[in-house]
Amino acid sequence: MANQEPGTSHEKRRREAGILLHPTSLPGPFGIGDLGLEAERFLDWAAAAGQTLWQILPLGPTGGGNAPYGSSSAFAGNPLLISPERLLSDGLLPVAAFDELPPFPRERVAFDAVHAWKEGLLRRSWEHFRANADDERREELEAFRRAPAQAEWLSDWALFAALKAHFGGRSWLDWDRELRVREPGALKRSRRSLSDEIGFQSYLQFLFFRQWERLRAAARDRGIRILGDVPMYVSLDSADVWSHPDLFALDADGRPTEVSGVPPDYFSETGQLWGNPLYRWDRLKQERYAWWVQRIRANLRLMDLLRIDHFRAFAAYWAVPAGEATALNGVWKTGPGAGLFDALRDALGELPIVAEDLGIITPDVRALLSELGFPGMKVLQFAFYEADSEHLPHRHVPSCVVYTGTHDNDTARGWYGALKPEERERVWDYLGSDGSEIHWDLIRAAYGSVAERAIVPLQDVLGLGSEGRMNTPALAAGNWSWRVASEGFRAGDADRLRRMAALSGRLPAAPPPRTETETR
Repeated sequence: MANQEPGTSHEKRRREAGILLHPTSLPGPFGIGDLGLEAERFLDWAAAAGQTLWQILPLGPTGGGNAPYGSSSAFAGNPLLISPERLLSDGLLPVAAFDELPPFPRERVAFDAVHAWKEGLLRRSWEHFRANADDERREELEAFRRAPAQAEWLSDWALFAALKAHFGGRSWLDWDRELRVREPGALKRSRRSLSDEIGFQSYLQFLFFRQWERLRAAARDRGIRILGDVPMYVSLDSADVWSHPDLFALDADGRPTEVSGVPPDYFSETGQLWGNPLYRWDRLKQERYAWWVQRIRANLRLMDLLRIDHFRAFAAYWAVPAGEATALNGVWKTGPGAGLFDALRDALGELPIVAEDLGIITPDVRALLSELGFPGMKVLQFAFYEADSEHLPHRHVPSCVVYTGTHDNDTARGWYGALKPEERERVWDYLGSDGSEIHWDLIRAAYGSVAERAIVPLQDVLGLGSEGRMNTPALAAGNWSWRVASEGFRAGDADRLRRMAALSGRLPAAPPPRTETETR
C-alpha cells in the first residue's frame, strides 16, 4: 500500500503542533535516553499539551562525534537507544543485571561511558537469550531476520558490524584488502568465522525494532505522529558505502575523490566541511534510484512523516575536493532533481516529506520545491536579521513548517542573549514584547503563524539558555549530549502549550485515546 500523509488529497489538512526532542535526550538512570518508560512518559505529557507531532533526529548507529547525522548505516537502528528496563520486563536480561549500575550524569550523555556499559549489558542479554529463550521467542528472532523488510540490508549490516568489531573498530578502509573489495570467498569465510558476532549484531537490531514498534504504537494511541529525519548523505565508514561502493564517488582504493559540505553561511565563515562521500547520481539513475527507494521505504516503515535534511542538494550540491581543510574551495554540481522523486513516487506512492530548505536557497531549489509540492521550513530565529525576512510569520505560507529553532540553533533564550541592540529592538517591535519571556513569545508567534505545522524544541518550552543547545555546527566536540531533567515534563508547561494550541486552532479535533503508562 502506498504511504500517504493524511490530508494530502481532497481532505483539508489540519493545523498541528509538535515537539522536537531526540530520544537520547530523554531522562532516565542509564546514562542516555532510550525507547522505554521515559519515552512513554514524554508522550503522555505531549498529548496533555495538545501536541500531535513528535520530531526526532536520525535513529541510526552513530560513529565518531556521536552525531545522528554521521551514522554507520542508513537502515540499522542505534543499539544505544535500546531500553534496559524493557529488556528486563521482557525476560531478556537476568534480574541482577542492574546490580552494578554506574553513576551516570543525569544532565548530559557521557557517550564513552554509556557505550562501554551498554555494550556489556547487551552482550549479557544475548547470552541470556541464547541460554533461556523459549521456542516462540527464538522463532520471533528468526522471523525478524527473514522478513522482507530486513532482506535489503540486515545481512550486510551484521557482517559489517561484526568485521568492525573484529578489526578493533577501524574503518573498513583499513581492513584486509580482500574484505575491503568484498571478495566473495573472503566474505564467506568471515560469515563462518564471525557467526557468533553476526548473530549478536542481528539480535541488537531485533531488539531495537521490537522496542521502536512498541513506542510508535504508544504514540499512535495518543494521537501523535512521528516526524523522522533522513540525512542527505551517509558516512564513508558505513555499511552502505562498503556494500555499494559503485554508488559513491570513490577512487580505486575506496577513498572519496570529492566530499560533502556547504559554502560559508550563517553558521560558519569558512563553510561546513562534512566529509561524506558524494553520490554517483548517474549510476543511481541507471538503477532507477533503487537504493534510495529502499532507504525511504525503510524509513516510512518506522515514521509517519520524513524530514529530508539538506534538501537543496537534490537541486545542486557543494562538492569539495578530497583533502581540503575547509569547505571554501568547493563547487556547485547539479543534483538528481525531480527524477529521483518521480522514481520514489512510482515505487512508494505519495511521499509525506518535509524539505529542509535552509541555507543558500537559489531559484533552482525553489523551482524544485514548487514542482514537487513538498512543504519547506521557516525558522523564527532567522527572521530578525533583515527587513521583511521570509522567516517572519507574515511571510509564511500554509504548507510550510515553522520552528522557533532547530537542533542546529541555540535555544531561544541563548539566541536572544547574543543579539545586537538593533536586532533586539526589531524583535520587540515585531513581537510586541519586552523579551522577558522570549521563548514563549516565539512559541506564540509560531503557533499564530498560518503555517499548518508548528514545531518547538523542548528546550524552548523549558526556557533553557545555551546550556540546552543540542548542536553547534562546525564544532567538532561536545554536541548531541543534552538531556532533559526527570522533572522537565511539567504540568504547567503542558497546560500553557495546550491553551496556545487551542487559541491558534492546533488542537486535535477530539481528545486522543489515552494509554496509561506502565508503573514507573
